Amino acid sequence: MATIRPVAVVTGASSGIGKAAALALAEAGFGVVGTSRNAAKVTAVDRATFVDLDVVSDASVTSAVEEVIERFGRIDVLVNNAGVGSTGAAEESSVAQAQRVFDTNVFGVIRMTRAVLPHMRAQRSGRIINVSSVLGIIPAPYMALYSASKHAVEGYSESLDHEVRQHGVRTVLVQPAFTNTSFEANSMWADTPLPVYARQRQVFEQVMEAAIKDSDDPSIVAKAILAAATDAKPKLRYTAGALAGRVSTLRRIVPARAFDRQIRKLNRLPG
Repeated sequence: MATIRPVAVVTGASSGIGKAAALALAEAGFGVVGTSRNAAKVTAVDRATFVDLDVVSDASVTSAVEEVIERFGRIDVLVNNAGVGSTGAAEESSVAQAQRVFDTNVFGVIRMTRAVLPHMRAQRSGRIINVSSVLGIIPAPYMALYSASKHAVEGYSESLDHEVRQHGVRTVLVQPAFTNTSFEANSMWADTPLPVYARQRQVFEQVMEAAIKDSDDPSIVAKAILAAATDAKPKLRYTAGALAGRVSTLRRIVPARAFDRQIRKLNRLPG
């Protein structure tokens, strides 16, 4: 049954940033469809409908988008939030593990985008919001795979935006810093750990623990997602929270050598 309300689809909406975004969009008047790999187990999110979706499956993506169109008649906003973390030195992760990270964080975004774009082009309007990270614009020692996947999302999104703008569709990025969710705790660890990196890996864990302790609430990111969904003239990038804003500014204005030194200092790397 078609609805006159704008409809937003939020992937990975059962917890964390996705859940906060679903709530914020519903409160703003959107019809919200959240997705989860097992929607039956999701604790109810106020004013949101849930459907099953696994972003690593072509068939699941096609089925979920078709279900939304059949039930609501439209998709106005897609929030590509589903993602997986990865920690450990780059050399410590197998190619197979790298492929798993990219299958969710990059190809999941591509699958969802390709599925909704025909509908958005047909209605001559739409907004695709890809949840990136400040680690998509800076180096991330001991999170190389995750950082690389977010760098890929940044390049894909900015390029896509130029292609679809003439069809009434915009693609924008939301860049959180560290967020107080279970995401980091549930990240996959490198599957081939090496003794040569063990000591520095422990230092990384301490740095991460301190960063997460002072991290932003998911509602901060949800506020940025809502702005990205509703601004009449959207920006390409929305930083979420004070730290993300500072990192983005420093990346643009600080000379490369000084920025490199700061990365090593913050991550407690020698030299």
